[in-house]
Amino acid sequence: MKLFETDIAGVWVAEGNLHSDHRGSFHRLFCANEEQKVVGARRIVQISHSLTNSVGAVRGLHYQNPPMAEMKIVRCLRGRVFDVAVDLRKNSPTFLKWAAVELTPASCRSFIIPEGCAHGLQALEENSELLYLNTAFYSPSDEGAVRFDDPMADVIWPLPPTDLSARDSKHPLLDADFKGLDL
Repeated sequence: MKLFETDIAGVWVAEGNLHSDHRGSFHRLFCANEEQKVVGARRIVQISHSLTNSVGAVRGLHYQNPPMAEMKIVRCLRGRVFDVAVDLRKNSPTFLKWAAVELTPASCRSFIIPEGCAHGLQALEENSELLYLNTAFYSPSDEGAVRFDDPMADVIWPLPPTDLSARDSKHPLLDADFKGLDL
């Protein structure tokens, strides 16, 4: 497995090796030994799956506040997505900057998003499915969000955003008082 750091410290792309023959293919989704440099002593405690039906649909940008802040490792199982991480960490040199990667099953890529970064995605193909490996349990009372069109984050989506949940479309915009997450 190869690891590539993005322009945001702690946000990585992991690229696996696809082994194919006449029967089909095989590749590893996660390897603690190979991803030790990034994951460290964290444990995967929850695995989730999402299905996004329509092209252009946006989910996010979600995060969990401390003490339930989590690292997410995101992998595309079907379809194609534009996966985004926004740095919300207080005093980070890349505060409010974002990084993105296109995920597909054939790319064998995972997007590794650390604690203190918001995560979102846009489906680029119908019926796109993602697998999430999380290092903290989901806690509704600790959830936070940045609105998909927040000008302070200024995420540039590849398609016009559509099909947002009622909740995601109503998140408040960040303001000048937002200084970041203390981790």
